[in-house]
Amino acid sequence: MGHLGVEWCESPFWVIDTAYYVTFDLAAINPRYFYYFTSYVGLNHFKEGTSNPSLSRDYFERQPIPLPPLAEQSKIVEVLQALDDKIEANRRMSETLDALARVVFRERFGRFGPDDVLPTGWRWTSLDSIAHFLNGVACQKYPPEPGKPSLPVVKIRELRGGLSDTTDRATPEVASKYHVYDGDVLFSWSGTLAAKVWTEGHAVLNQHLFKVTSETTPRWFYYGWVLHHLDQFQRIAADKATTMGHIKRRHLTDAKVVLPSADDVEAAGRVLAPLFDRQIASAIQNRTLATLRDRLIPALLSGAVRVKAASEAVADAV
Repeated sequence: MGHLGVEWCESPFWVIDTAYYVTFDLAAINPRYFYYFTSYVGLNHFKEGTSNPSLSRDYFERQPIPLPPLAEQSKIVEVLQALDDKIEANRRMSETLDALARVVFRERFGRFGPDDVLPTGWRWTSLDSIAHFLNGVACQKYPPEPGKPSLPVVKIRELRGGLSDTTDRATPEVASKYHVYDGDVLFSWSGTLAAKVWTEGHAVLNQHLFKVTSETTPRWFYYGWVLHHLDQFQRIAADKATTMGHIKRRHLTDAKVVLPSADDVEAAGRVLAPLFDRQIASAIQNRTLATLRDRLIPALLSGAVRVKAASEAVADAV
């Protein structure tokens, strides 16, 4: 089974032969309370075997669970679910904003072909002329020092799935140009090609990823053009007869973009910049809410924090 996880599903589903589903005595336990407890305790310490570790039903059933009265369980669930609901609402809103921004960007700039007549003051140029693409550093050369602060390393895995307990760390002594912060545009140019606005805090950038910046064009503009050419870059990488497809810097030069007049960029920015910034703000808030939830789960389950105090903290956060 590899890494074991627990998921909550609101709708009907089929269970494959490498997963369990759980039924409950609803007079004794709130199912979502069980979900939060299992999420906190985790499952990986129950794994047995070496070549393909898996979860034994009998072993898992030995796990004790604190079981307050059903009414108290429901109050705990209400607090934690308020955070999950806000996180999900933010996620859906960000998806909507992203889809809207892509449509607006395409209609304003991406609809032109090489033979089309551009508006006055507009011109064709290359992707690497409107932004700087800085390749990350080999972070294994900067291992963390025991007992000293360290930073997470953003590799292709983290770009796609976010930081995790298995994310590598590096010393902060890595040159500052390789540090990344919330709002930075990152683009993996090998392996799984993907582009993302980073929103998981201070980190350092590994090789095989670009940090994309510009002193001449706004962030929403060059990010939009990276997304516009992403499918093309993925096709180029897939066509390479190697175990790890990639693009080269010349492909950034070959990728053409429309550069409008400064006034037209500013006018479009009044529409697109707020959409872009709101997505970033929502993602950062979700990170804060998830951290609060993960801190409240053990505190509420153990009784270290009462529901009333937790409810007040959640109300302040959402």
